[in-house]
Amino acid sequence: MHGAGAETSIRELTAQLRALGVTPGDTLLVHASFRAVRPVARGPDGVIDALLTALGEDGTLLMPSWTGDDDVPFDAATTPAAQDLGVIADRFWRRIGVLRARHPMAFAAHGPAAIRLLRDRLVLPPHQMASPVGRLLQAEGKVLLLGVDHDANTLLHLAEWIAGVPYGVPHHVTLRDAAGQPMRRTYREPDHCCQLFRQAGNWLRAQGLQGNGRVGRAEARLFRAADLIEVALPRLRRDPFVFVHRADCAECQAARDSVARMQG
Repeated sequence: MHGAGAETSIRELTAQLRALGVTPGDTLLVHASFRAVRPVARGPDGVIDALLTALGEDGTLLMPSWTGDDDVPFDAATTPAAQDLGVIADRFWRRIGVLRARHPMAFAAHGPAAIRLLRDRLVLPPHQMASPVGRLLQAEGKVLLLGVDHDANTLLHLAEWIAGVPYGVPHHVTLRDAAGQPMRRTYREPDHCCQLFRQAGNWLRAQGLQGNGRVGRAEARLFRAADLIEVALPRLRRDPFVFVHRADCAECQAARDSVARMQG
């Protein structure tokens, strides 16, 4: 038993990850909150160390690494990861041996499958089969939600794209043109508040497809990417707005309004 302020060691974190179902050789997408996991030996680096140890030399670790400022051109060598991705994701891309995609919707990866996961150029909207989340699905990968719920689960945007949901909210990114000058590209993305993504946890658990446990101080959820897509697609095809609030949510209302604009 740990005291209230005792750090969890890297060895303990690794054992907890293995008990949850992370196995050597896995390809693993992680969304994480260090605030939920801490205190941990070596801080955010300790969490990353434990993840890499649990995956072993044949495993690949993937994390989101996109920019938090869509109005500034992205530089893979200097642009911080968006603040809402958390300190673990921002620390990960800076480590030696980690590859990071060279566009604003970047992911970062470490391991033998890293190049394969990151090989695609920027696609918009960003969560398609020719993207890291699509490559994760093709690689029969897993997803770990570490101290966060399914509202942080980007793979569900892939499910929306596959299902062809009718809504698409305007977004933009800033790139550099051939002369090196900033250039804005606009696109429409299936987007909303994402709070109803949390339903996916119930769908997975009802079929015994999600492992739940403790890693550090955090609640952790682990599942196969293919299982998530398999449980989400029938529901999206039955009700394309299953993830969109009906009322009292400005972001979800924007998604509903976008349908009328696109049809108008």
